[in-house]
Amino acid sequence: MLNAARTGDWDLLARLENDCSSQVQTLKANEVNTELPPDLRNKKIQIIKKILADDKEIRDLTEPWMAQLANLMKSSESSRKLSQAYGASRTS
Repeated sequence: MLNAARTGDWDLLARLENDCSSQVQTLKANEVNTELPPDLRNKKIQIIKKILADDKEIRDLTEPWMAQLANLMKSSESSRKLSQAYGASRTS
């Protein structure tokens, strides 16, 4: 997911996010509460920290794109309203 965000491949990022969400649900559904040995617990903690760091970087990369997209949508909506208000579709 991080590589997709780094390269600006938003379609791939969206697909990977859906896959990730599905896998998280599967993990939650099959979760068993057992005490992990210290080495596995530490490994799990490191994996979670890496996931959180990657998630932060993905958000840092996607937020400007999302703001740009929101501005484009706002601009498009404004153009549509102007067209409706001033009859841009009229013929000269």
